[in-house]
Amino acid sequence: MPTIIDGYNLLHATYVSGRGRGRGSLETSRLALLDFLASSLEADELQQTAVVFDASDAPSGLPREEKYRGLTVHYASAYEDADAMIEELIRSHDAPRTLTVVSSDHRVQRAARRRKAVAVDSDVWFNQLGNRPRDKGTETKPTVSQSDRDVQHWLDEFRDADSIASEIEKQTGPIDAPEKRSAPSQETEGEVDVWNPFPPGYGEDLLEDKGTGES
Repeated sequence: MPTIIDGYNLLHATYVSGRGRGRGSLETSRLALLDFLASSLEADELQQTAVVFDASDAPSGLPREEKYRGLTVHYASAYEDADAMIEELIRSHDAPRTLTVVSSDHRVQRAARRRKAVAVDSDVWFNQLGNRPRDKGTETKPTVSQSDRDVQHWLDEFRDADSIASEIEKQTGPIDAPEKRSAPSQETEGEVDVWNPFPPGYGEDLLEDKGTGES
């Protein structure tokens, strides 16, 4: 969305300031504000953002317009003040309903609303911008616990169950598998001893009852 910013109005609504006093201090504050904007806005937003500064007391040779880190910077040297230039930019905009105007000045806000543009107070807009995630262009990733990282590490390193088991044995010692009872086949002379899974004496009482005919 295209944006027009009342530069010094925004500067006065923020904590950005230059060192010292006088014109040099104002210039360093202006550059600090532009650097903040350039660092906080997305690349496509920078290309659609214009910052307008008063230029009644500007040094000689100051251009009327320049590019600064993707921002379009206007110095209102040909106008009574920055407000007059912002009004002209709003009037000449070919799609004012898509326009955001950042200023706490009532005159500028009225000019924006006359053309159905969005008017936002400088301090409100600045706070919204400051609360954005500073790591631009990246999605917030969910927090992953250490145990999840460990699991993912093993899954990445060992893709099949055999490899996982082998590596765990290296770390913790041999894995004791459940004992299997084999079915031994013991051959003696003339007979084969078939393995009986039941304990000794199991079911003998039933056989005795059957032999005596008792029920």
